[in-house]
Amino acid sequence: MTNHPNGTSDGRIRWGILGTGFIAGLQTQDLIENGFTVQSVGSRTLESSTAFGEKYSIPSAHGSYEALVADPDVDVVYVATPHPFHHANALLALNAGKHVLVEKAFTINARQAQEIVELAEAKGLVALEAMWSRFLPHMIRLREIIGEGTLGEVRKVMASHNQNLPKDPAHRLNDPGLGGGALLDLGVYPVSFAFDIFGAPETIRASAAMTATGVDRQTAAIFEYANGQQAILDCQLDAAGPNRAVVIGTEGWIEIEATWYAPTPFTVFDVDGKVLERFDQPVNSRGMQFQAAEMERLVKEGATTGTILPPRESIAVMAAMDEIRRQIGLSYAADTASQDNGSGNGND
Repeated sequence: MTNHPNGTSDGRIRWGILGTGFIAGLQTQDLIENGFTVQSVGSRTLESSTAFGEKYSIPSAHGSYEALVADPDVDVVYVATPHPFHHANALLALNAGKHVLVEKAFTINARQAQEIVELAEAKGLVALEAMWSRFLPHMIRLREIIGEGTLGEVRKVMASHNQNLPKDPAHRLNDPGLGGGALLDLGVYPVSFAFDIFGAPETIRASAAMTATGVDRQTAAIFEYANGQQAILDCQLDAAGPNRAVVIGTEGWIEIEATWYAPTPFTVFDVDGKVLERFDQPVNSRGMQFQAAEMERLVKEGATTGTILPPRESIAVMAAMDEIRRQIGLSYAADTASQDNGSGNGND
């Protein structure tokens, strides 16, 4: 069995954290616990960034995103604001000459994603989507098993992401003005997983039920491919589920346990249900250090794209989500807005 990277760092690359919310704290903790250098943090207020910096013993704190990206001691900016602000924040950092690790959903739509990727390419910088599940050891091993032909011809992927999240109409998850809804927050995981296994679909069929505020409460989609493969995907933001995933082939299947997109075991069965392999590798910290390790690898090698999640695949994922939203009747202001100026709008 292949040895998998442990997600550690030699500390030479210096990280800046843009945003001080919940997800920023999770990523920062994983960085620190695995030897990464977290150099600086930036927020819309100095008070917020100072408090965050003190909590995680970060050397410098800035009272604006502009000041953070201008910090000469920062090499990579982790964009941890909510997804409606990823586009502006990533452009801001790229224009300052910084590599960017951008939380998922990568953007609101494919147009924004393309603008980020094209700017990064033009500047020779890395723009990597922080779809952390792609980089986890169990997902690396799963791709190896599929590549080895153990499952035969892979025919079907099924993946769910259902959570019982805040129902307050004013919460960002339920606010169309903040890109709310199940799809962009939760559905991006199964959509990205389908791309990981099969690539971009030929056709998409989607259905949804909406909240009173006009965002999708639950969404289901079927991706169909040229050779008859299917990906059956669903998400929901107001009811919890087992959050398991299955990959089915002509010679066997893989069952990924809850929660499938986080570090978790999986079992490989042959076509008769006999266990062929049980993968259960302990992971230090939460597991978000692996995407950071990939970012550092790319930066050190002078590469702008890797094979696990190429930036242009992030564009394609957003395009698929645009099509799902078109079919379910969910649009956002950013879908019709002209390109924003990267001025550092955001939300901690």
